[in-house]
Amino acid sequence: MTLLATRKKKPSGLAAWEEPPSPAGRVGKGAVLTVIVLAVLLPLYTIVLTSLSSKATVNRVGGLVLIPEGITFDAYIQIFSDTVVRRAVLVATGVTVVGTAISLGVSILGAYSLARPGSFLHRPLLFAVLLMFVFFPGLIPVYLMVSGLGLKDTYWSLILPTAVSAFNVVVMRAFFMNIPGEIMDSARIDGAGEFRILWRIVLPMSKAVTAVVGLFYAVGYWNAWFNAMLYLEDTRKWPLALVLRQYVVDSNPLPTATVGVTGAGDMPPTLAIKMAIVVVAVVPALVIYPFVQRHFTKGVLIGAVKG
Repeated sequence: MTLLATRKKKPSGLAAWEEPPSPAGRVGKGAVLTVIVLAVLLPLYTIVLTSLSSKATVNRVGGLVLIPEGITFDAYIQIFSDTVVRRAVLVATGVTVVGTAISLGVSILGAYSLARPGSFLHRPLLFAVLLMFVFFPGLIPVYLMVSGLGLKDTYWSLILPTAVSAFNVVVMRAFFMNIPGEIMDSARIDGAGEFRILWRIVLPMSKAVTAVVGLFYAVGYWNAWFNAMLYLEDTRKWPLALVLRQYVVDSNPLPTATVGVTGAGDMPPTLAIKMAIVVVAVVPALVIYPFVQRHFTKGVLIGAVKG
């Protein structure tokens, strides 16, 4: 009886961290996870609630609102009636879509070529990509290159300098190398070229890593403000991230701001407008992530199984 009880409590052959958690461990784990979830959701809750609060509520609280006292969309009406914010949303969307497409295309082609040991200049190119992890040319050389190519004050200055990430190329290369070579060899025997193999065989089997890398690129382009601050002199070309920084972080007034409500006395408080801009900047990533999250989980599991 004692031996059976011991076996029920501690399965044989399992390490200490592989054993089922005790009741106290489960309670502690639940408490820790609850605290983490609250730490993530509470700031977002206060930001959204403040952006939807009236001027009287924000003035009475004197800061971020925690308890709702009526809902109003005056802050969102104000920012979307402003041509600067509307144009910034369109610019950020266009740069994100075009930049992500270019970055994904170049990264996929580079990773596929580096995953084939017999490709042209395989070792020198692989060494150059790995060298990017150690050395970065620096801000001044990149700025001079962008200016010399005539990209300054154009939308291409927001895309081309950061079009390829060495880390993402290496990640995709490792994933492509895990695809069985026999499948591609059989396609070559049937007469398929490299581009057809990439399009019809490799990419359908690599949806997980493609979705995750695409998410990384998209979030990077959507949140990029530093390149815009360096290279864009025309405020009409500002993306949303730079508008967010100028108005929310630096507390600078938006250029050519217009009143989108009934009058100056009815304008929403400045804090509510700032929080509304933050919500507009954050919501797209929150909406897209659940659709990519299942691919992210699948990619992690495949990588763990294949070593």
